[in-house]
Amino acid sequence: MTPRQPGYTGAMEHFTIATVAEQNPDFRRVLWTGKHTQLVIMTIPPGGEIGEEVHEVDQILTFVSGVGQAVVSGQTRKIAPGDLVVVPAGRKHNFTNEGPNPLVLYTVYGPPEHADQAIHKTKEEADRLEEQGQDEPPQG
Repeated sequence: MTPRQPGYTGAMEHFTIATVAEQNPDFRRVLWTGKHTQLVIMTIPPGGEIGEEVHEVDQILTFVSGVGQAVVSGQTRKIAPGDLVVVPAGRKHNFTNEGPNPLVLYTVYGPPEHADQAIHKTKEEADRLEEQGQDEPPQG
C-alpha cells in the first residue's frame, strides 16, 4: 500500500467548482493536494492582483467571474468568465482585476505549489507566509 498523499482520501474528490470558487471569500484557498497536482481557488478584489511571479511548476487558471488582465512573458490579454490561461513553468506572470467585482478563479498547479490545505485571507498574508517559508508544498 502506498502512503496517503496530503488531501487525498483514496476516494473520488468532487467539487462543484464554480460554486465553491464563487463562495470563497479568501485570496487563496487550497482545496486539494495530490502527489502531482494541486487545486486552488482564488478571489482577487477589485483593483487587486495576484502579483508578478515566476513558478517552477506549470499552472492552469480558469476564470469563473469578474474581468481582468493576464500578463504572461510580456504578452497581455483581457480575461473574462470562461477563459483559461496556461502558464508554463519558468514564465513571469501576473493577473489583475480590472473590474468593479471580485475576479474569481480556480487554478491547477503541477506539481503542487502551496502548503496542503493553506488558507490565505489576503494577498498580504499570502506574501508574508511565502517570505517566511510557511507556504511550502508537501515533499513527495
